[in-house]
Parts: sequence; structure tokens; C-alpha cells
Amino acid sequence: MKKLLIATLIASATSFGAIAQTSTTSPMPAPKADADKNAPLPGANSFTEGQAKSRLEANGYSNVGALKKDDNGVWKGTATHSGAQVNVSVDYRGNITRN
Repeated sequence: MKKLLIATLIASATSFGAIAQTSTTSPMPAPKADADKNAPLPGANSFTEGQAKSRLEANGYSNVGALKKDDNGVWKGTATHSGAQVNVSVDYRGNITRN
């Protein structure tokens, strides 16, 4: 009986490590390094201004100013990143670029 109890405890203890390693996080947007090399890409942008702003904030930008869509369908504006104010663009694919 003792051996069965010890074996059960060992089996239980080793299975908790596998459970703790399971991740349920949602995928993050592609980092800047994976953005299209030709970004910002012109195209029919279906992002609203609020969605473009949220995308910037999700990628580390803050103090996002008013964004305006240009003639190529690219959202452009200013934001703060790493303490510096920068000009930013969000294209129809969600690529973020600094201008």
C-alpha cells in the first residue's frame, strides 16, 4: 500500500510541471523586424482611426496623436516610443513604420 501511495505521489508531482508549461496567451502582432520591408504599403485600409491607434499602443507606442489617412490609405500621425516623439504610419496590413 505504501509503494502505491508513493508511486501515485511521484506521478502526480511530475505531471504538474507539464501543466504549468501550457500557455493560453493569444498571438502578438508581428514585431517590427517581421513587417513588410516595403511598408507602409498603399491599399484600401479598413482600419478605423481607433483601431490604428490601438495597434500602435499594443506595440509600445503611447501619447498617440490624431491620425489621418493619406491618399494611399495609410494612417499617419505622431506618437511617443522609448521617450521620443516619432512620426508613425500604419498601413492596410497593420505594418507600423516610423517616418
